[in-house]
Amino acid sequence: MSRRRLLGSLCGLVFFLNLARVVFAPLLNVFISEFGIGEATAGLIVTLTWLGSASLRLPAGWLLTRVPRHHLVLVSGGILAASAALTGAAVTVPQLMVGSFCMGAASGAYFVAANPLLSELFPSRVGRVIGIHGGATQLAAVAAAPLVAVWVGIDWRYAIWTIAVGAAVVTVYTAIQARATELPDAGAADRSLIAGARSEWRIILAALGLAGAAVFVWQGVFNFYELYMRSRGLSPAAASAMLTIVFAAGVPAFVVAGEVVDRLPSVPVLLGIGGAFAASLLVLVAVDGLVALAVISAVIGFVIHAIFPATDAYILTALPDSTRGSAYAVFSAVWMLSQSVGSAVLGTLIERGYTYDAVFVTAAIGLLVTLSVFAGLERAGRLPA
Repeated sequence: MSRRRLLGSLCGLVFFLNLARVVFAPLLNVFISEFGIGEATAGLIVTLTWLGSASLRLPAGWLLTRVPRHHLVLVSGGILAASAALTGAAVTVPQLMVGSFCMGAASGAYFVAANPLLSELFPSRVGRVIGIHGGATQLAAVAAAPLVAVWVGIDWRYAIWTIAVGAAVVTVYTAIQARATELPDAGAADRSLIAGARSEWRIILAALGLAGAAVFVWQGVFNFYELYMRSRGLSPAAASAMLTIVFAAGVPAFVVAGEVVDRLPSVPVLLGIGGAFAASLLVLVAVDGLVALAVISAVIGFVIHAIFPATDAYILTALPDSTRGSAYAVFSAVWMLSQSVGSAVLGTLIERGYTYDAVFVTAAIGLLVTLSVFAGLERAGRLPA
């Protein structure tokens, strides 16, 4: 029972950590208006959040060879509470950028520590637990747009300060639950970040290849999804609703994918998810009408969010206790770094005159080509199972 209560507290903490990463997407239009910036600068603010999420993953992986996982989890909660409080007080674009980077950094340290911890707390149900934890992550994404809508009419800063207060409260509760739980010591033999990465390089590269391109594309798509829907003629309220639909569809996706990956081979599942995401982008640019856009938004949200628990379960179950923390940290850092520039790339292309539809179609075709290469490697038996 104590492990389940700890899981519940971690779900609460990850809610605020992910809210910190996704809250900037519905605020982009506010930033463009209030700070007088363009789409490229707005995209850079979001990109810095995800770069921040990548920045501490390797240092956190090194720390995991020295300190218990739950200690790093608690530190990440403290970083988020402090950085969100300061970001809410930002009055210049550089201050906003620094704040977004630090808020993202908190999530990077957290995921590197929490995901291996969860896999060791529930070793026989890794996919299911990662899926439940991921569902809590996704609830934050669903809450982002409504939270912004509630506060933006008064002051957008209150949305950020809500994160600061929530993170502080849940971090304290998580510390209480961790002290009451008998924690596993599965990572006791993991004492070298470099050695762990070198010994597990094949599974790290396989996971990056199978999921990296899809998530890079997704980073650009979801951060500009609301603006894209406005370009399709939807009202601001309807465009915001579409973004909410995308995120809401991800909640069951985490749970379902977690169950599926516990039962089916991970590589075919990941290839299928990536291919379905590319196909759904092609459908998105082809359909028209409010209902059709709402349906395809739900499909996109379900498909792409399934890739996260599937990827985590794939690599965490393949890694032995002696390298799980260090190798997962290296994978997580590279994965986050590679996807974090998606928003900046898309924003730059749009500012240079390319249409959203042209960029989405090109990205979908490129993704299908990439997945075809990995499908061939899978058929040749060249990918780790």
